[in-house]
Formats: sequence, structure tokens, C-alpha cells
Amino acid sequence: MQNQEEIDRLKEVVQHLLDEARLQGATAAEAAFSVDNGLSVSARLGDVETVEYHCDQGVGVTVYFGKKKGSASTNDISAGSLKETVKAACSIARYASEDEFAGLPDPELLATEFPDLDLNHPWALNAEQAIEVAIECENAARGYSSEISNSEGASVNTHQGTRVFGNSSGFLQGYQSSRHSVSCSVLAGSGDSMQRDYWYSVARNPFDLESAAQVGEQAAQRTVARLGARTLGTRQCPVLFAPEMASGLIGALLGAISGGSLYRKSSFLLDSLGTQILPEFVRIHEQPLLPRALGSASYDAEGVATRARDIVGSGILQSYILSTYSARKLGMQTTGNAGGVHNLIVEPGDRDFAGMLKLLGTGLLVTELMGQGVNRVTGDYSRGAAGFWVENGAIQFPVQEITIAGNLKDMLRNIVAIGSDTDLRGNIRVGSILLERMAIAGE
Repeated sequence: MQNQEEIDRLKEVVQHLLDEARLQGATAAEAAFSVDNGLSVSARLGDVETVEYHCDQGVGVTVYFGKKKGSASTNDISAGSLKETVKAACSIARYASEDEFAGLPDPELLATEFPDLDLNHPWALNAEQAIEVAIECENAARGYSSEISNSEGASVNTHQGTRVFGNSSGFLQGYQSSRHSVSCSVLAGSGDSMQRDYWYSVARNPFDLESAAQVGEQAAQRTVARLGARTLGTRQCPVLFAPEMASGLIGALLGAISGGSLYRKSSFLLDSLGTQILPEFVRIHEQPLLPRALGSASYDAEGVATRARDIVGSGILQSYILSTYSARKLGMQTTGNAGGVHNLIVEPGDRDFAGMLKLLGTGLLVTELMGQGVNRVTGDYSRGAAGFWVENGAIQFPVQEITIAGNLKDMLRNIVAIGSDTDLRGNIRVGSILLERMAIAGE
């Protein structure tokens, strides 16, 4: 459901910026205009904590004088301000050093087809209704168990945005999108043990969200399950990453095959194109045109057409993740990933979560990770973790205060299976991932 009048209004501003850049002598230019509005509400222990309406707008312009580049932005869209913004960008460009790789994408790579991806579903929710949803969510969590002792609150967020992008090669397009979420975080206590956990649901369409009660109950169930957590002795064992943790593992892989890491030579997967980096059964592909999905787009941040493609096929790295600039630095062609990937799907296996636990047998299930211990240059991986100890495919007890460690190159090659329990709440869609072995440091 697109408001074409609003998109056309933004297009006029973007076109004005491009015309002004040409008048001020730029040889090429690109500009973007975004307008965002929404409502955020949080409640704690049955009372309203915050109610925030937000309405933001901003324009940005990048100009090129040959191979010199300058950028500027403003949130004032009066004619005088737009002229000054372009003037500032031009001034920066004139003093900038030449960069042979700078410039707009090749015109033939720009998107020419713009299917309706069903991304815009406004949630007609006023503050009072949002407060009711938040309180219902928190009440469901607090009422789940007598062991739920406190709450960090529940929140409801609605967001709608309009974005238009254009460049001097003739590209000028825009679209509207929405994103809504419900979340809850609670604490549980038993004896000396105190634990917290959370849950959330996010979707383009409010009708695709889990109910407030479901979110609250899931947050409470996860929290209570962590009571009585112990540490483990230092050992090596199989490790199962729950789906919401597995996406971080795939994110580390994406970082290593992204253009910026590659041309800076700061990746443990340098020169890996066409080589086996994962087991043969693993396929990772991008599907940018999925209706309603959180990462869908028919063009990237530079206007380049997105397309469905394999990034990893039969475990072999088929493609990097490149913008126009990083592609030119590497002597390659952009993959339509300026601004990131669009619905990255790790092809699921045929085992659900219970089946993955059975396959794990005896080992560690990881449900929380802490710290940033990932070295993209060497692949060394070491992070604080919490989760559950599993024996004979059944959860035995919760675990905390441990560190898991390995090297990402080995971890990726030693994936045993990928679950069918795919988490759809982000731009990376992946189920649980079972690794053959990791080092665990505990007591």
C-alpha cells in the first residue's frame, strides 16, 4: 500500500538536488531523501514508562568532480538549505584527493524493474492501544510462573518510512516500508539464582507479529529455564548454536567476504572465491524480492538492481558481497550489495530443533553470546556464552559463565547440520547450526 503522492513529493526534492549539483559544476551526483515516523511505547510493572512519537527527515547528496568526491546532508529541505548543502558537498569535492575508483555505478547495472514487494503495512495504533499491548505482553510474562520476580518491561514499536534515491544517470525511484515489533524482558529468581532473558517479534505487517501474550510467555519461559545455571569444566565438545545465535555466525562469514574487508586485506577468507569454505551440503543464497520480508529491495543503496543468487553453493564460495566502489578496488563488478545483503537464506536441513538436539547427542546448546571476540583477520573466535548442557539429545541443566573458542575457518568447515527451525526475524534467515567441536573454557 504505497502513497504515491508522498513518494512524488520526495522525488521532486531529490531531483532538485541533482539539478543543483549540475548547476554548481558537478560532473555526476547522487541524492537520497528519507522520511520516517513512528511510535515507541514501553511499560514496566504495569505502568507506562515511555511514550515517544518520532518524525524524522533527512536529505543527503554526494557529488563528483571527475574522480573527486564530496558529501553533505541536512534535515532542512527549504530551497536555500538545499542549495547550501549542495554547495558544501561541492566545496568538499574540490579539495578532496582524486580516487580512481570513485563514481556512480555503470548505468546498465541500475534497476529498471520495480515489483511491488508488499513492504508497507502501517499499524493504526494510537498510544493508548500500544500501551495496552505492552502491558498485556508483560502481564503474560509475569503471570507465567511464580519464579518471575521482576521485569525490565515490554515495548511496542511501530515504524513507517518513505525513501527516494536518484542519481545523474537518470535513476529516480522510491518506496515506502513499515516495520513493527513487540518485545519483553523479565527476571526470575530462585534461591541465590537470578536470571534474565527476553523475546521479541518483528514484522512488516502487524498481523504477522506473534501475539503480545505469546511474546511475554516465551520471554518468561526462556528466563525460568535458565534458573540454577552452573558452569562447566574445560573441555572440547560438539556445540549447537540456537537459530538466533546462528545468524551471528553467518554474519561473521558475510563480514569476511564483504568488499571492504577484502580490499583492505583484513579477512580470513582472502582469495577464497571458488574454494570450499563450508561442507558440500551447505547452500547460502540471497532472495531480495521476497514479499513482506525484512531485507527485501529491488535495488541497493546505489540504485543497482538486486537479484537472486547463490553466495555459497555446494559449500563453495561463489560470490563476494560488493558495492560499486569495493568491486572496482578488486577489479570486479558490483553484486548489488551497497548497504548490505537482502534476505540471506541459509538453506535449511530436514531436522527440527528436537532433531538437532538428538543429533548433538552430548554437548553444549548456546542460547546467548557475550562480547565481540571475533577477529576478522585471523578468524580467531572467542566469546562468553550461556545455554544448556545436553546429554543423549535431552537438555540436562542450564549453563553460564563459560567461554567458547575456535577458528571461524575450521568452525565453518566443520558444520555438521543446519536445522529447519529457521528464524525469520532478520535479514539473515538461518536455523540452528551444529558444529562438530569447539573448545569450552569454564571452571
